[in-house]
Amino acid sequence: MLEIKNIETYYNLIYALRGVSLTVEEGTVTAILGSNGAGKSTVLKTVMGLIEDQPDKGTIEFQGRRIDGKDTEEIVRRGISLVPEGREVFEELTVRENLLMGGYTRREKSGIRQDFDRIYEHFPVLRSRADQWAGTLSGGEQQMLAIGRALMARPALLLLDEPSLGLSPILVREIFGIIQAINQSGVTILLVEQNARMALGISHFGLILENGRFVMKGPSQELMQDQDVREFYMGIRSEASAKGYQRWKRKKRWR
Repeated sequence: MLEIKNIETYYNLIYALRGVSLTVEEGTVTAILGSNGAGKSTVLKTVMGLIEDQPDKGTIEFQGRRIDGKDTEEIVRRGISLVPEGREVFEELTVRENLLMGGYTRREKSGIRQDFDRIYEHFPVLRSRADQWAGTLSGGEQQMLAIGRALMARPALLLLDEPSLGLSPILVREIFGIIQAINQSGVTILLVEQNARMALGISHFGLILENGRFVMKGPSQELMQDQDVREFYMGIRSEASAKGYQRWKRKKRWR
């Protein structure tokens, strides 16, 4: 569905992406993991045409058609929506008005009412908050609204940038359960996330990005069993590494 080939992206003179390639298969959830500053969000922004005159090199194809060089509105019309990092809801608009903004590129309006019902099925709390200012919602409710707003464009591919950011563990589990349900309803998902455990738990395929390059990729279940991924991205140490860490702590204590 989405194929990125050897893209290079710069911020001024900073080399953000270095020959990045990836394929997102239709019907799947693909997760991009990595530390802060690795370039994860830049991948999504490059796909959406949000970085001026980017990518500098390489190509991006969606459903067999080139979209690199297209403006963001055209990319949305073709079937890709982005849920940005930090949610970025329109705080001085109501929940309902925010959702309407999500469908602004649609030429047919007859399905808007049905789509409201579909969004409210995923996020029942938004129905009860429909006339409430978006800026007064909790962080979790704003994340639900941001996802719902993106779905109003009826995307074939949904890009999610750090959906767990700033949320409690309970809300993170709820949001990821909804993401999985959205995928099961037929929407393909490309997910950028630091919570490797949750991301790999719901995704089919994972990639790890460091310093603008993919350093590891594979089926999510295989990555979850990789010791380096478990230790450095999931915080799970092997017994051997844990014993070594404890010995290091004891030595440091007596210095």
